[in-house]
Amino acid sequence: MLSRTPAILARVAPQVPAELVRVRSGPFALVEHVWHMADLEGEFGERIRRLLGEEDPFLPDFDGEGVAKERQYLTLDLAAGLAAFASSREETLRRLGGVAFEAWSRPGRQEGIGAVSLAEMPGRILDHDRAHLNEIADLLSDLVPAHPMIAELRGLAQGGPKSSKAA
Repeated sequence: MLSRTPAILARVAPQVPAELVRVRSGPFALVEHVWHMADLEGEFGERIRRLLGEEDPFLPDFDGEGVAKERQYLTLDLAAGLAAFASSREETLRRLGGVAFEAWSRPGRQEGIGAVSLAEMPGRILDHDRAHLNEIADLLSDLVPAHPMIAELRGLAQGGPKSSKAA
């Protein structure tokens, strides 16, 4: 599923009218969801890098709202956000694919969470993806109720059969 999320978003976006990609319904507009996912994916990559390379690193929390305001997500290009997310996710999967068996237990401490291990990272990323897919389904239900992917997004967000493949 981790490898599929960027492609799923790339299928959602073209079916949202341009005048609606910056309209909020819920916590974010579509462009904000995409850029948030791209930026947090970079943060996940940094956490993975540090868990692999440092002894018991302290991993700071990611202030999604602060980053959204600072970077002014509503002003950014949706296609560029989709590309950034796909690129960052590809790098994350490449890095995870190279992890040696014994390294999966490497520990760290994450602000606001406590003890974490490298083995938890894929699940945390998947949980984040699912939360956003559900929020995007809600957004589409409000703004583009005829969008053909709403039911698929809800199924993926709930971990249905279409999302059971591991990365």
